[in-house]
Amino acid sequence: MIIFLVTGIISYFLYGVFYNSDKNYPSDILRFFYTLLLPVLWSGYTIGRKMVGNRIVRMDGKKVGIGTILLRVIVAGIAYALTLGIGLIVSAFMVGIREDQRAINDFIAQTYVTTNPPTKN
Repeated sequence: MIIFLVTGIISYFLYGVFYNSDKNYPSDILRFFYTLLLPVLWSGYTIGRKMVGNRIVRMDGKKVGIGTILLRVIVAGIAYALTLGIGLIVSAFMVGIREDQRAINDFIAQTYVTTNPPTKN
């Protein structure tokens, strides 16, 4: 929601329209970089994750890197698209049923979501 509002305001000043589903390039570009870069630069947090108190971590406990996030977002997104959304539904059930609450994108990228704060190295 935060990204939608920010990019909507930017779009309004650039194009005179708050949101146009046909031409929302600034929103798409900003969302792409937000999704890929913020977790890498901010110890696995995005703004929403920071607000609810969880973050993405690699299975070995290290910080996520750009390769990990690419696997988590892009490759998992392709897998969800190839399964026509069924993979996304399965992932939702996995988070609700599995004890470790890992979804398909976590298995692809070898990550998990934790509420533990980052450690000082």
